[in-house]
Amino acid sequence: MRTLRTAEARRFLLRHLGLDRWRRGARGIRDTLDRLGRIQLDPLDAIGTNADLVTLARVEGVSRGDVVRALLPGHAFEHFAKERCLLPARAFPQYRERAIETPWWRLTERSRRVPEGVLEAVFEEVAARGPKSAAELTDHGAVEALDWSGWKGTSRMTTMALEILWTRCRVVVAGRAPDGAKRFDLPRRALPAHHDRPAAPFGPWALKERVASAGLLARAVSPSWSMLRDERVALTERMLDEGEVEEVRVEGSSRPYLAPAGFTVPRRHRDDGRMRILGPLDPLIWDRKLVRQIFGFDYVWEVYKPASDRRWGWYVCPLLHRGDLVGRVEAKVQKNTLVVQRLWREEGVDFDEDAFDAAIERHAEACGATATRRLRGARRR
Repeated sequence: MRTLRTAEARRFLLRHLGLDRWRRGARGIRDTLDRLGRIQLDPLDAIGTNADLVTLARVEGVSRGDVVRALLPGHAFEHFAKERCLLPARAFPQYRERAIETPWWRLTERSRRVPEGVLEAVFEEVAARGPKSAAELTDHGAVEALDWSGWKGTSRMTTMALEILWTRCRVVVAGRAPDGAKRFDLPRRALPAHHDRPAAPFGPWALKERVASAGLLARAVSPSWSMLRDERVALTERMLDEGEVEEVRVEGSSRPYLAPAGFTVPRRHRDDGRMRILGPLDPLIWDRKLVRQIFGFDYVWEVYKPASDRRWGWYVCPLLHRGDLVGRVEAKVQKNTLVVQRLWREEGVDFDEDAFDAAIERHAEACGATATRRLRGARRR
């Protein structure tokens, strides 16, 4: 088994996850999704959604919201791969063949609440009129909402029917309405070039995709395995035996990881000196244990914690500069100003105030803000 030094693991991940150079424009967004294999979605928007932040850390010349405009329809679809993600259109045949019941999505429970006749009526209306949002379709009345520990799902039957059809890959998200609502359409219209049958069985294909997306995928059970949990051990051993993936360790830990077969480590990290603001669900920091091990950076996303339990803040983003995680920032857009509320500089790491200012200026422009302001907890030293 190959063992990587922490510096090697760091250089490999930064290159593999597209953080060693900048792409540009809509094509850059598409290239980024193709390289990463998935971009996790989250609706919270303080300085852009997580999908925006993942894009803005890798692609220049784009703005908040461009990730959806560049990918939907035709280049991507939404589904579950470590929670809800944007996935490359090329993956759609595999997901269509593997309609899933996810523990957190409760598809079976939804299906019990929506009569089959309503489900088919909604599907036929999308087929005839799509792409349309739930609000643009016939209202089929109310339904008992699902409850996740106090968080309520939809109480509109039309919306729940669309959620079922989407999970089963009978419809796909084809874009957004002006108010941000999802618009649904048939796959044959939204993804016309991606209707062949899968070229490989789902399990081996999905494992290689997950490893390629992570760069270093921990063998232990985690959300990254999602649809592969039941076959995780047997499938991993088979893929290792066949040389489709490699097993590696990182110095200082006995934790085994899977890496793409034949991967190489760059001799040095290529960098242009610009600081990047990372999303809280950026692929680089998906695996918190690995981040702590190779970067010495302890990161927890505390957005769903009670305020009294937070160490840092509500929506805090890591800062990447010259191959190091050098700090974290909490900010939000207020009217035409990007307000930097708090800034934490990592101990023992050089923090470049000028590079941070430049990063904030670029990010403000991408968010449509015309000014920036640092509050007391984020002022220069």
